[in-house]
Parts: sequence; C-alpha cells; structure tokens
Amino acid sequence: MVSSSGSTQLQNSGSEGDPLAVMAQRKQKRMLSNRESARRSRLRKQKHLDDLMAQVSHLRKENGQILTALNVTAQHCVGIDTENSVLRTQMMELRTRLQSLKEILHYMTSGGGVSFASGIASVEEDGFLRPWSPLFINQPLLASDVFQYC
Repeated sequence: MVSSSGSTQLQNSGSEGDPLAVMAQRKQKRMLSNRESARRSRLRKQKHLDDLMAQVSHLRKENGQILTALNVTAQHCVGIDTENSVLRTQMMELRTRLQSLKEILHYMTSGGGVSFASGIASVEEDGFLRPWSPLFINQPLLASDVFQYC
C-alpha cells in the first residue's frame, strides 16, 4: 500500500498539483479576465456616451445658431414685405397720377373745349364746362360774380 500511495503522490505532483487547485486557478484567471473585459466594455460605453453627449451639445449649439439665423431671415423678410407693400402702393399712386397726366395732356392737345387764343372756355359736346381745365384753375372769384346768382 505504501508503494501505491507513494506512486499516487508522484503522479499528482507530476501533473502540476491538485486538479481542484488547477480548476480554482483557471476559474480565478477567467474571473480576472472577465472583470478586465467588463471594465474595458464599461470604458467603451462611457467613451461612447461622452461622444454622444458632445455631439448632442454640438447639435444644440448648431440648432441655436440656425434658429437665430432663421429669426434674422424672418425679420428681414417681414421688412422686405413691408417695403414691397409701400412700393406697390406708391406704384399704384404713380400709375393713377400718370394716367391723370395723360388724360390732361390728351385733353389739352385735342383742344379740350378751351380756346387758348381767346382765353374763353367753351362748352364740351356733352354740354358741361370743364372746371379742371387750366383756365379755371387760378381764376379769381369776384364778388360781382356771386351776386349774379342771388
């Protein structure tokens, strides 16, 4: 028996120790490896989270700049719309004025019922005097003219 137990001890020491100790050592190595892997994974996740937070911050800043530019552009558009409205109104007034001037010019060149040689207004074809003709514009109103109608 002694020889069999002695040979058993030699076999155990020859195979690098107790199998339970080897398994415990492997388990310990796996645990350390897993811990290190988990730590690296946490660091990667934290770095990814930090990168995403930096990107969010950058995008918020960029959105703020875009919003500011949009507000400035909107104000500029409102100003341009106001200016366009004023210009359209002025254009309509000028068109009306031009049309009136054309009518006056046409009236004056066609004779318009006024004899410029004698300075006397004549009656138009429709039977009415044209008080807006140039001879009536600056004519003084005399008191004797008013008494004719009393």
